[in-house]
Amino acid sequence: MNFSKFGQKFTQPTGISQLMDDLGDALKSDQPINMLGGGNPARIDAVNEVFLETYRALGNDDANSTNELSSTALTSIGNYSNPQGDAAFIDSLVGFFNRHYDWNLSADNIALTNGSQNAFFYLFNLFGGAFNDASANNDSQTVDKSILLPLAPEYIGYSDVHVEGQHFAAVLPHIDTVTHNGEEGFFKYRVDFEALESLPALIEGRIGAICCSRPTNPTGNVLTDEEMSRLSDITKRYDVPLIIDNAYGMPFPNIIYSDAHLTWDDNTILCFSLSKIGLPGVRTGIIVAAPEVIAAVSALNAVVNLSPTRFGAAIATPLVNDDRIKQLSDNEIKPFYQQQATTAVRLLKEAMGDYPMMIHKPEGAIFLWLWFKDLPITTDELYEILKKKGTLIVPSQHFFPGVDVTQYPHAHECIRMSIAADEQTLIDGIQVIGDVVRALYDGK
Repeated sequence: MNFSKFGQKFTQPTGISQLMDDLGDALKSDQPINMLGGGNPARIDAVNEVFLETYRALGNDDANSTNELSSTALTSIGNYSNPQGDAAFIDSLVGFFNRHYDWNLSADNIALTNGSQNAFFYLFNLFGGAFNDASANNDSQTVDKSILLPLAPEYIGYSDVHVEGQHFAAVLPHIDTVTHNGEEGFFKYRVDFEALESLPALIEGRIGAICCSRPTNPTGNVLTDEEMSRLSDITKRYDVPLIIDNAYGMPFPNIIYSDAHLTWDDNTILCFSLSKIGLPGVRTGIIVAAPEVIAAVSALNAVVNLSPTRFGAAIATPLVNDDRIKQLSDNEIKPFYQQQATTAVRLLKEAMGDYPMMIHKPEGAIFLWLWFKDLPITTDELYEILKKKGTLIVPSQHFFPGVDVTQYPHAHECIRMSIAADEQTLIDGIQVIGDVVRALYDGK
């Protein structure tokens, strides 16, 4: 079968396809798997009870005695929305953000997508790739623009979303040794602003947008308010948008433990998701942006999806209206993962002892990022060994879009480990990681 260049690009093996395949295979395996590699959120009883209650209310709302679907449920699954997304949910989000942040949004500032991965496919192709050269005398000349990642490593799912090629520039981080809760053995990535602001692609107008996740997937790093303010100033100076991936951030699911604040203006594009509050299967992403961006996303929705799914919107709307989504995030979701991180750090330090291991300071998200400096093999090879032993992690080289990883050894020395699993899975999986890595350092 012959595929176009488009087809060939998207059928090649990628880091994100490997991750999702392994996740699916683990879920259907008849052998025990220590699932420390995927991005599935944890099952939190108090949160799931609210989702179930809301789901039942959809079916019971003004339903008659013959148990027919209620008008609310039927509307959510029996009709398309317009391409911008479910109007009732968008109105709820407008009220929520204005109530909590005083952003003065209207419905023209919000669009829905089928998950945040869908949103980044749109946004990175809107702002990265071939542009007509405004300085040229005719429209036949083009300039190729990239998405600038101010801090690598970054989310594995960004790497392959461009329709043609890969259009990324990235800045390697400052790596600082830090303490965490009074303990040694931690490090933190910080934005190298000197390198960023001297980047030729930025100075020469070959950057279409700057993007960061906050907290960062894979590392759990949270860019400080000062770093975010400096990034915002840079984007305005160069007249490009600042895209912020808030999949793990404020106000929901709010898996952030450091002191951080959420801001927005019409040069900022905020991306949210219902996945990490515990609803990954409903595939609901949220974009908050200037009206012209929302219009472009809506047009793409019409072509690619006709309209976004409405089921997630139907479940989330009442939770947004009465702020339960924020209460669940603040009181159940964030404390759960903070405790998971504490447990996982303790288990890792017990498993590794004095062997070389540094942990990125856990500031948020649902992962730990482990650095095995001078590991005798790459973490791609480590991944294969651990997989054979029934433990899944994600190797680091896939998290460096825009970086020549052949010239950056650090990109082959780290792993991302999920902390969303139950305690026994953490115990078993971390024990396997410790046994294998210690043996590698010992040359066995």
